[in-house]
Amino acid sequence: MSHYYKDWSSFSCFFSAEYSQKFLKKCYRDLYISDLETKSYQNCYPFMYFLEHGKLYYQQAEKAPLSIQPILLFYGLVHLIKACLLTVDPNYPNSTSVLAHGVSTRKLKKQQYLFFQDEVKIQKNGLFTFMAEKMFSCNNLEGEKVKMDFLFNQVPELSGLFQLLEGKSTFLQVKYLHPLISLPKHILDLYHSNSNHFKNQLESYYGIHLEEIEENRSELLIRLSEPLHQNNFIKWDTKEKSYVISSEKDRTCFSNEMLSHYLILYNLSMIARYEIEWWSELLKTMPNKDYPFIESFLLIAAEKGPQLIYQFLNKQVRT
Repeated sequence: MSHYYKDWSSFSCFFSAEYSQKFLKKCYRDLYISDLETKSYQNCYPFMYFLEHGKLYYQQAEKAPLSIQPILLFYGLVHLIKACLLTVDPNYPNSTSVLAHGVSTRKLKKQQYLFFQDEVKIQKNGLFTFMAEKMFSCNNLEGEKVKMDFLFNQVPELSGLFQLLEGKSTFLQVKYLHPLISLPKHILDLYHSNSNHFKNQLESYYGIHLEEIEENRSELLIRLSEPLHQNNFIKWDTKEKSYVISSEKDRTCFSNEMLSHYLILYNLSMIARYEIEWWSELLKTMPNKDYPFIESFLLIAAEKGPQLIYQFLNKQVRT
């Protein structure tokens, strides 16, 4: 593998009990926690240990063969997420119900099984459900089923592979020079929309604040009233080093990158642990599109998982 998260130095400030306690105190003050001094002191070491443990998993994944990387990357992400949860819930974990994965997967069918058609089911309790609610205000997900096909479509770095293997581009590039962003005009056709309706979508549904929207022959020009940040709608592509927008207008909670990474890695880690025959044959024979998509995703997840976590923590610092 060649792409790994190298900038762990950006987390360095959090590996100081003094700094982490101040950081958590600030988070708890924003949550109007009464005993923030005590809670921030109690949680600063668990917070640091979760980050440290997550970092170790990612670093081991860099050295590991592809066959066990999903397991290491999944548990690396899990530990980093637990650190994030301590910033939004000083009592985490307040019960054993939040310690489960929060997701289940069906038994794989040996004949004609295709990974893209596999799905995961969201459980009532567990880490995924708790994270979705506490970190991203996604509620009432119990019983929802999500296909791998949908989740892979939410990863902007895979857009080029979708273009090569399926002849479709899942994301379009966004040109951004504050306060202007420029989108390809045919986004209106993809979204079955006009410029006014598209403006309303951006403002009301996606929370992007803008002053005006204009269109010319090939572009939509949007003037923002505040700096652009990635969200479920406009994301950052680490390969292209640019903002991108989904070519499909339907967004759900599962469009959130951290949630989609969690679900894909959960399923792959379960396969790598319990479906050894299918997993080994996939890695050895590479029979269809499953292999290039899975291999590419693991490369992306190794680098982007920690980035998404750092962005979440950094946002807590700035707000």
